[in-house]
Amino acid sequence: MAKALLIVESPAKARTIGKYLGPGIEVKASVGHIRDLPVNRLGVDLENQFEPEYITIAGKQKIIADLKKAAKDKDVVYLAPDPDREGEAIAWHIAEALQAKDRLFLRVLFHELTPKAIRQAIEHPEEISVNRFESQQARRILDRLVGYQLSPLLWDKVKRGLSAGRVQSVALRIIVERERQIFAFAPVEYWSLTARLSAEGQEFDARLFKKDGRKIELANEEQTQGVIRDLDGQPFVVGPVAKKERKRHPLPPFTTSQLQQAAFSRLRFPAAHTMRLAQQLYEGVELGSEGSVGLITYMRTDSVRVAADALTEAREVIQKRFGPNLLPAQPQTYQNKKGVQDAHEAIRPSSSGRAPEDVKRFLSPELYNLYELIWRRFVASQMKPAIIDQTTADIDAGRYQFRATGSVIRFKGFLSVYDLGEKEDKEVLPPLEEGRPAERLGLTPKQHFTQPPPRFTEATLVKELEENGIGRPSTYATIISTLRDKAYVESNRGQLRPTELGFIVNDLLVANFPQVMDVEFTAGMETHLDEIEEGRIPWREVLGQFNAPFENDLAKARLAMTSLKREGLPTDVPCDRCGANMTMKYGRNGPFLSCSKYPECKNAADFKRDENGRLVPVRLDAEATGESCPQCGLPMARKKGKYGEFLACTGYPDCKTTRPLGLPNGSSDNGLPTMDAGPCPQCGSPLAVKRSRQGSLFIACTNYPKCKHTQPFPTGVACPRENCDGQLTERSSSRGVFWGCSNYPKCRFTLKHRPIPKACPDCQSPYLLEAPAQDGSGPTLLKCPNKACGYETPA
Repeated sequence: MAKALLIVESPAKARTIGKYLGPGIEVKASVGHIRDLPVNRLGVDLENQFEPEYITIAGKQKIIADLKKAAKDKDVVYLAPDPDREGEAIAWHIAEALQAKDRLFLRVLFHELTPKAIRQAIEHPEEISVNRFESQQARRILDRLVGYQLSPLLWDKVKRGLSAGRVQSVALRIIVERERQIFAFAPVEYWSLTARLSAEGQEFDARLFKKDGRKIELANEEQTQGVIRDLDGQPFVVGPVAKKERKRHPLPPFTTSQLQQAAFSRLRFPAAHTMRLAQQLYEGVELGSEGSVGLITYMRTDSVRVAADALTEAREVIQKRFGPNLLPAQPQTYQNKKGVQDAHEAIRPSSSGRAPEDVKRFLSPELYNLYELIWRRFVASQMKPAIIDQTTADIDAGRYQFRATGSVIRFKGFLSVYDLGEKEDKEVLPPLEEGRPAERLGLTPKQHFTQPPPRFTEATLVKELEENGIGRPSTYATIISTLRDKAYVESNRGQLRPTELGFIVNDLLVANFPQVMDVEFTAGMETHLDEIEEGRIPWREVLGQFNAPFENDLAKARLAMTSLKREGLPTDVPCDRCGANMTMKYGRNGPFLSCSKYPECKNAADFKRDENGRLVPVRLDAEATGESCPQCGLPMARKKGKYGEFLACTGYPDCKTTRPLGLPNGSSDNGLPTMDAGPCPQCGSPLAVKRSRQGSLFIACTNYPKCKHTQPFPTGVACPRENCDGQLTERSSSRGVFWGCSNYPKCRFTLKHRPIPKACPDCQSPYLLEAPAQDGSGPTLLKCPNKACGYETPA
């Protein structure tokens, strides 16, 4: 019988660890947190020094009972949740729940799930870290104070279901401010002039960069043509030639944020998806006869430190697989950034001897691609640098000077394993000598314009948050997902752009909570949380310093924050009926413009933003459609309702004919099946496409309410689940529209986006997904459902 109990938070992790331990230790899983603050109230006693109210999480009573039963005859309980603050909190609450006389609780930290690492961790247990737990508790309470008090304020002022967060809202501000920088950007024209030259029988390019020894900037075509006239007849002579050797050093192994950035840039994986896959690789993957094996070290870290044993193994792998010429004399070590919590190693393979191709047959394509990325980055970090020969030559032409550059990789080094995605090989220059002539073959002027700062992608937003000290790398994926889920931002071809709701929420919070929304203040709070973990400051003191000014701002905002349900945000858009300025309000169909003289003037309009961010009224009902009402013959007009745009007869209210936009009696542009569904099987009347209150399309008899026959709206796509003969149809629930199998409940396959019966040209997937319209200017996209494929095209 087992003498000790070891508790981890994940069943997969429990299976991996269990096979390495003997019968003396029983392994159980808590399945994440077992206790937390209540979901239906604040759960923090503000009058009693922020004392938290912890309750058992719904559904965890049975798990706690199982853990108590397993611990009943055990004198020692090893607590082995993840080695971070969240894991410490899980361990703390498990110990509280299993407390018994003479029972010893020991904290075990698994940084990698290998037999050696597991044995060493159990042989060297620690006590539960009170400071680390209090740091997590302080963060949890801070987030609760902000989220549970700001969110209801937004419900009252804008609409229900919105959320605000201590870190989430600052991330939104960063995205919104970047968008406004783009709106305010004014492109500036400039020109370049490139000479095509020949020397020693080889052609090459040189670019104008000086006049009379000073850097020259060409502002317009007139200046550029003036230079071309000056160069007419001028000989081109080779000036100083500089040759130097440049070394390109390998990058350190991944930290959490760097892994998220690289996985997005190279694999197009969203941050949340990257972390889910990394969790699987860490907790264990079934490798045939080996059983469950943890393939990487712990994936939540901001350290680049690597254990000595891992360095030794990596050097042996490089020696055997790639040859001694790529192996440096000494192991490569990397310096952590200032303020890094060095509790965990960098993300690396648990064994670099387990090459990606060795485990490929056991992994899904996505798991394989991520593991290969981690393996290559780590192995490359222990290789010699690349050596690049770079040549720079100045070419004199009268008062002007051109410059030609060329480079060639002499020794690939680590680039043979981990390509940086940059072109190190540039144009190879001929053997130029100072004073020798160069033949002019032609001059090419080119117009350019300065570019606005780019919108954030998930990768660049993660980098921005990390550089500003906002949040922790382990939270970035959740932050981005929340901003999307709440419709504060949308992604268009990988770029994050704030929605109108995002602008509204950001502006209200910045105006009323300047401290909470301040980037430097939020970064400083992360420093205080680190100080709590280090035992340098009491957690209650940090909460007290934050809450006093926050409560003051909260009291003012409840009275002074603008309500978009009532008065609305002022704009400079004039009312085209009475001349007063319009205000922006938020109704059941989203944001709209309303006259500030309401109710005297009831003018209202939808709007969009132009390229400079200005609000432009849009009247959908005034747009011609070119279609006639099938009932009365009057023109059909575009309208906007709760579930989006639709067509309605201009004879309303005498004629109430409506139809979903983009679904004529025939196939749509996206290949949806024909809508002429024939007669009603019950009464013989024609069938028509309708839209439910939840927003889904369905087919119904036009003889309603006498005949109430309905049938699902077809997509023409067969259910992709193996051994299922169902078809995917459009459906809806309280959460909105989705697409599911017609064989429900026998088959529960569902999709969030509309399936289109077109095969992917890259991977031959039998259908594509129609991504929702991203914004007013971005096109709807057709995307391959296979994320590893990545194919997408405008719909």
